[in-house]
Amino acid sequence: MAKPIVIIGAGINGLVAAADLAARGKPVQVFERGPIPGGAVRTEELTLPGFRHDVAAMNLSMFAGSGFMAKHGEEMARHGMEFVPITHPFAQAMEPGDYLGVSTDLDETLATFGSEADKATWRALMEDFPERAGVVGGLLGTPMKRWPLAKFLWSKWRALGTAKSLEIARFLMSSPRSWLEETFEDPRLHTALSTWGMHLDFAPDIAGGAIFPYLEAMGGQAMGMVIGKGGADVATRALVKMIEAHGGTVTCNAEVSEILHRNGRAVGLVVNGEKVEASTILAGLAPKHLLRLIGWDSGDPRFDRGLEKFRHAPGTMMVHLALDAPVPWKADALGKFAYVHIGRSIDAASLTYAQAAAGYLPASPLLVVGQPTLFDPSRAPAGKHTLWVQVRMVPAEIKGDAKGEISETNWAHAKAAMAERALDLIEEQAPGFRNVIAAKTVVSPLDLEAENPNLVGGDQICGSHHLNQNFLYRPVRGFADRSTPIDGLQMIGAACWPGAGTGAASGFFAAQDIK
Repeated sequence: MAKPIVIIGAGINGLVAAADLAARGKPVQVFERGPIPGGAVRTEELTLPGFRHDVAAMNLSMFAGSGFMAKHGEEMARHGMEFVPITHPFAQAMEPGDYLGVSTDLDETLATFGSEADKATWRALMEDFPERAGVVGGLLGTPMKRWPLAKFLWSKWRALGTAKSLEIARFLMSSPRSWLEETFEDPRLHTALSTWGMHLDFAPDIAGGAIFPYLEAMGGQAMGMVIGKGGADVATRALVKMIEAHGGTVTCNAEVSEILHRNGRAVGLVVNGEKVEASTILAGLAPKHLLRLIGWDSGDPRFDRGLEKFRHAPGTMMVHLALDAPVPWKADALGKFAYVHIGRSIDAASLTYAQAAAGYLPASPLLVVGQPTLFDPSRAPAGKHTLWVQVRMVPAEIKGDAKGEISETNWAHAKAAMAERALDLIEEQAPGFRNVIAAKTVVSPLDLEAENPNLVGGDQICGSHHLNQNFLYRPVRGFADRSTPIDGLQMIGAACWPGAGTGAASGFFAAQDIK
């Protein structure tokens, strides 16, 4: 019998790789240390019975548009994959009562703008979006291997010419603030779009971060958003069914304690104390855990140092709420958006990031408020709602409180007070908000890591995406193609190119490499 392809971790990348391989007739085994598969793409009753909360990822737009779904979407649908389309993807709440919102209705979006010049600019950006998205999206969908990358860059240079190619290259290196300030005149737009950079560890003034506000803004306008019917775990459940339908296995409560390798070749794993042979190993692990499992020695000191020094983003705290009624937003229109970002200015976002990066609880954290039950009522009892709140950014290790109010430096004791600070910010935008809260569950950065060790320090994107740790440098220069110095061992997951999100490209790329 042929040795199986073994995958460590049942996160979105591991499951996508396993599903694609199994569908091609490859013997596949997935081992997951947790009690259920999914990694950051799980949905659980975290507050009260009947209230289903996405534990981390909520937005499945990247998964819906992924190469995997383009290839296997019909089969996934047979296994229960169902998306809920959203026409109002996001809004920014600034001064209480003031907001800027992006919907798929262009006129509705522009009605929230305060500048006629910015309206004209937005229209021009939308006209240019298909061409530029083809370049930017194409780059994100290209493996960081010499020939595919060279072929992509050559084809785009020939199509666009030197001047436009250089303009796009400059854009890719720009910070959110620099791009936004040279593009729009209204500070409200600067605030609303720069917030998207914070999702991927890009404070407003960090180079290379302009790409994400651009893609989310234009993509939200052009296509909206999708979430999973009943919860994000609809994707996880469909993937597991697909794997099993083709003879693969997904085993949970399976602790991998060692990756076995001899003479520079991976040969198997130790799982729950027993040896498992493998033809190839795909490791969906944060760099420090991969280094630990190979015994701190890959045979290449530069690779080992790179994994050891791999830098994680600041942490995230989650607040999951069961509500008796919708959020009573002061600006009524906020009640129709999937995401409401709460943050008053681009400068406030910059300060929040600096405070968290320095180890301080931010005085006014940026909030990402998800309202999934407005679009998918199946996630809560009739007439009730769930609220999904990311508190960005917060430090994994607390040195102090930037506001001088929270004296605790241990997350077990500080998280309740920090959650109240976040709820205060929602209350400012929605007077009477606390009156509709039926129950809450607060998950600190260290709680996130304890449940899922890949979320190091509560870093939900498994590593900073700054330029020195992205593209050809993710996770280590010379290994951005997911290879390792150990033959037969590949890296997959958000720590690898093209990074975080539910698109699962690294898992899909890895599967394609196995013939």
